[in-house]
Amino acid sequence: MGDEVVLLDFNLSMFCVRVKIALTEKGVEFENKVEDLVNTKSALLLQMNPVHKKVPVLIHNGKPISESLIIVEYIDEIWRDRAPLLPTDPYQRAQARFWANFVDNKVHEVAKRIWTGKIGEHEAEKKELVENLKQLEEALGDMPYFGGDTFGFVDIALIPFYKWFSSYEKIGNFKLDCPKLTAWANRCLVKESVSKFVSDEKDVYEFILSHRKRIGVD
Repeated sequence: MGDEVVLLDFNLSMFCVRVKIALTEKGVEFENKVEDLVNTKSALLLQMNPVHKKVPVLIHNGKPISESLIIVEYIDEIWRDRAPLLPTDPYQRAQARFWANFVDNKVHEVAKRIWTGKIGEHEAEKKELVENLKQLEEALGDMPYFGGDTFGFVDIALIPFYKWFSSYEKIGNFKLDCPKLTAWANRCLVKESVSKFVSDEKDVYEFILSHRKRIGVD
């Protein structure tokens, strides 16, 4: 009897995209259950993630795992007979975790203050976001991927956000000039495991506009 793998998902969630890419990279078949986060969260979501009550949640043989980076590591550990997502060297693994955490705290959290905030009130955040993306470019260096020649953990952590960059620029009225990240993203987007799941830029922008109206900043 095979594994039962279910993902509680929201298509525009960058965090859910991470999990779908990781599962696909590992060749794991899964059932996708899309949540209606705008209106009513399902009883299954509330049961499986009673602490945070948010997606993604991976349900593996009836047992839930929450938080996207933790889920990706879990996927890597459970299906270890397939190509690894994290480096095998302990130091390199620690570095990969560091930069994935950097994406959450220094890219997502800073950008979120821009796209959920009032127009013109986040000049400091715009400057910080540009600086943080430049740091990621430095970490990438001249490598094809953050793990070197192999697409892996940090790439999975960051690539779902790339399609949100243009919306950050429109809402914040500024420019993210990151040529190395653009070239890196184009390499990632060639991969079917990435291209089939990353969000469409138009859909992201429309979602952001509707969210801004819902929270009353526009």
